[in-house]
Amino acid sequence: MVGHDSQRPDGDKKAGDEAFPSKVGAERGRSLVRRIALDVSPLHASRDFRRLWLGLLASTFGSQFTIVATYVQVFHLTESTAAVGFLGLVGFLGLVGGTLAGSTFLDAFDRRKILICAQLGYLASSGLLFFGALGGDPPLALIYVAVAGIAATSAVDSPTRSAMTPRLLGREQLPAAAALNQIVWNGAGLVGPALAGVVVGTLGFPWAYGIDLISVGLLLLASISIRPMPPAEGERTAVGWRAVREGFAFLKGRQVLQSTFVIDIIAMVFGMPRALFPILITSQFHESATVVGLLFAAPAVGAFIGAATTGWVGRVRHQGLAVIWAVVVWGAGIAAFGVVGAHLWLGLFFLAVAGAADVISAIFRNTILQVTVPENLRGRLFGIHILVVTGGPRLGDLEAGLVAAAFSPMVSVVSGGLLCIAGAGLVAWRVPAFRRYHAGDPG
Repeated sequence: MVGHDSQRPDGDKKAGDEAFPSKVGAERGRSLVRRIALDVSPLHASRDFRRLWLGLLASTFGSQFTIVATYVQVFHLTESTAAVGFLGLVGFLGLVGGTLAGSTFLDAFDRRKILICAQLGYLASSGLLFFGALGGDPPLALIYVAVAGIAATSAVDSPTRSAMTPRLLGREQLPAAAALNQIVWNGAGLVGPALAGVVVGTLGFPWAYGIDLISVGLLLLASISIRPMPPAEGERTAVGWRAVREGFAFLKGRQVLQSTFVIDIIAMVFGMPRALFPILITSQFHESATVVGLLFAAPAVGAFIGAATTGWVGRVRHQGLAVIWAVVVWGAGIAAFGVVGAHLWLGLFFLAVAGAADVISAIFRNTILQVTVPENLRGRLFGIHILVVTGGPRLGDLEAGLVAAAFSPMVSVVSGGLLCIAGAGLVAWRVPAFRRYHAGDPG
């Protein structure tokens, strides 16, 4: 008995030692997941942010149906790739016009009312497409006008929502809020086009435009349901062209803010080779043109995964340096994509890496802008931000096509990626204030 009893403590200890490491490992695994998983706390912290986010989720998903439908419908009407390409120019011009017009009033009135008016603008433009499709083959000009209207409205809608966020959440939650918005945009861009293609192909254009109308209606309801957000008390805000001048004048001498725009232009103009995807899928990867969608989807896959694992972004203090490194990784991913030869899956991997880096850059650039711009200028500065973010890829299409025509598609892709890396290094060297920027510093 004595001998038996004396062995029990050792036996218990041995069993505990075997079980304890597994418990520690499991706890460490859970801790790691908590650190990197998407931070959804902004959805719990603010009722209004949650409602706007859900409305954005619906409307962004619905907008994919209109994007796909307009491209297909214009080609159906004209059988001209030039006419389809003209949609990009029309959208860009609408965006520029909307940015300039929106800057005259974005910071002067209740942002809730502006947001409601923006949804009414979306309904008018999408409704034009819907009723045009119901009538059969609409005039080409009608589609162009509607697309320009949607782009112009987005130049009011998006800056307004972005400018509202800092008043709905605490400063420490802004990176997480930016990541949640990236989940919406990239998730919709990943799933929406595939479903839109099915709807257009099986049910027709009116159904696609109708789905978008319903999604806009949901964001309109969300906008109506939130609290009013008039200009802060005591803040006098200009209107008209004086307001536009004030928005651009605010950037003068603010190197950190200027750098967020410059580095994004560098990344999008030189490093976005989407215009070459239809050529590369056949000439470099020797695949059927029917799988070109994989190239378009790969950056969105990486961006979605990157946004879904951003639980750590709120702990990053040197946000300028984070943007620089993100653009370097973006450029490296694009350059690597250009040299993979015929290995399609390896190319898709590098595009996904680039997409993940791009979403990290976007989160921190967005956060810097929200933190450093005063409330009475935030709408106008976000208008400029949206113009850069949305217009850059369109200029990138032009750059990629010209370099590919002068040399080759591979040279265009690789040189673009390398120029992104060089551009990020140049910004880091020429603007040390951006490199040293710490969360909460003035811009």
